[in-house]
Amino acid sequence: MIESVVRASETAQRGEPSLELRHLHRFFGRLKAVDDVSFKAWPGQVMGFIGPNGAGKTTSMRILATLDTPTAGDAFVCGYSVVDDPDKVRRYLGFMPDSFGKYANMNVVEYLDFYARAYGLRDAQRRDAIEHVLVFTELRKLADKAINTLSKGMSQRLGLGRCLIHDPQVMVLDEPAAGLDPRARVELRELIRLLASEMKKTVLISSHILTELGEICDSAAIIEAGQILAYGTVAEIQRQQQATSGSIGTRALHVRLAAGDTLDEATSRLEKWLLEQPMVKDVQCSVGHATFDFEGNETEQQQLLQNLLTAGHPVIEFHGKSQSLEDAFMNITKGITQ
Repeated sequence: MIESVVRASETAQRGEPSLELRHLHRFFGRLKAVDDVSFKAWPGQVMGFIGPNGAGKTTSMRILATLDTPTAGDAFVCGYSVVDDPDKVRRYLGFMPDSFGKYANMNVVEYLDFYARAYGLRDAQRRDAIEHVLVFTELRKLADKAINTLSKGMSQRLGLGRCLIHDPQVMVLDEPAAGLDPRARVELRELIRLLASEMKKTVLISSHILTELGEICDSAAIIEAGQILAYGTVAEIQRQQQATSGSIGTRALHVRLAAGDTLDEATSRLEKWLLEQPMVKDVQCSVGHATFDFEGNETEQQQLLQNLLTAGHPVIEFHGKSQSLEDAFMNITKGITQ
């Protein structure tokens, strides 16, 4: 554990990524499950790994976890190659698959103790590691409970604890929120935030719940049919998508009107007015609200607001509608399956 912390500190001080995929390929016959995938993540960063089923996410994660070998290319964890130094990679990486085994006749402490021993932790070091994980995951009160009787939420906490038992610098989590109820998802999300913000771990997480990923991720990599389509922060991905589609300058705007007895009439009048304006398209209205795309620059957007007020529309909100991670995913991917 001490070596892991020292290595992580040295990596952070040099400004090097703690996780890197370099031109990674994995072929199964003619199927290109992973096709030239490259991206990086740094200490303290949560990166979302997003794609439809069969896109290559799990295969990439299995390679990172040294459970599979690439056809070509390489991946690095804290500077160690998954091809050349798999044993060293395992010291610095914790992998939580989308499902994991629950052994019969074993309670929570015994389960964590088993994995602590597997990672070579001994005596006081092992006991301290188990206690730390029990406290962090809030499983202390369930320490003596049989693991095959745990709820889905508590089982996911135990799976996360198993990955943390050797204090890895990099966490790879494959669909950790799958099947959780809303409260359990929120609690898991808070644990992941703590791992990155306070413990400075690098977290690579895949999920189909894109709204939640958007709340915790610093950056994202969008993959489809084995290839990375976009990579960066949500804002950077949005700019990449706009540049590719040729829609630079287009932005989504939202208008809200003051409530009143004539709100329906005011909304109808606003919709008609917007449809007559240049650079305005895709107008969508509901009572008291309007959302539309605007192709002008900031000066022209300011003029549009001024014209709205001059025309007598009772505007009380006028702002850009930021693109979510889900919006970016839908815009970038094409629904291709392998």
